[in-house]
Amino acid sequence: MQTAGVFVPRIVDTEIGRQFAEFGYYVARGVFSADGIGEMEVDFDRIVGQILASGEENNAAWSGPQMERIAKADAVVLHTHNVQQYSAKWLRAFTHTKFLEVATAILGKDVILHHSKLFQKPAEQGAPFPMHQDWTYFPTEKDTMLAAIIHVSPATDEMGCLRVYPGSHKLGRVKGSSGQMPSEMLDNHPIEGAMPLEAEPGDVLFFHYFTLHGSMPNRSSETRKTVLVQMYAGDDRVEEGNSHPNERLVLSGWNHFAMRDVTGRGKA
Repeated sequence: MQTAGVFVPRIVDTEIGRQFAEFGYYVARGVFSADGIGEMEVDFDRIVGQILASGEENNAAWSGPQMERIAKADAVVLHTHNVQQYSAKWLRAFTHTKFLEVATAILGKDVILHHSKLFQKPAEQGAPFPMHQDWTYFPTEKDTMLAAIIHVSPATDEMGCLRVYPGSHKLGRVKGSSGQMPSEMLDNHPIEGAMPLEAEPGDVLFFHYFTLHGSMPNRSSETRKTVLVQMYAGDDRVEEGNSHPNERLVLSGWNHFAMRDVTGRGKA
């Protein structure tokens, strides 16, 4: 575990790994083919239809002063966890050769799925996310946790693509960095000054869970569709005391901390 301001990223000695360690993100272009992402979009839309039909509360838009500053009052972002529990196509996507080539270039040969999330930003009223870090939701002992955003649709700046501050992961664990950032951090890292990372369908954006990131509203006439895959290294483990879903699914290599009591077999 590292503290704020002193984080030294793990470096996997690959070109991608070195870039990720330096900047805290990496955009992999064309990971999924047009046909492949088209099939994944069919199931994406089917998941959306299923959760809407269920009547579940699914608007994941945040609240607070920063949201009030950059969002409309009726801003919406549709959300659900673990798309692989809905769709075999999406489970196969997480073990796709090109996807894992990038994941292992960053994390090493052992890669564990923590969870996945679907996000749909509707046209013209898609909610933003203020600047934040992700680590408080699922901290790991060695801070290897990263996210991979699979772009199902285009993601332009007008559509509310992800924005980052390159190199900001080296700040380490910033207290209060989820939800509402400390005012000093926001003054130094306003969302308007962050770098937009536009993407096409099939592109995947990988970023460290310390990297300061956020997104602006979807102001376009098109729906923005993404699936976020949260992963960590097989020699790392999630710290005690958080209730976020942890699938512990081995996508590549080996889980060095799998035991009978955490895999559901018990001790009998």
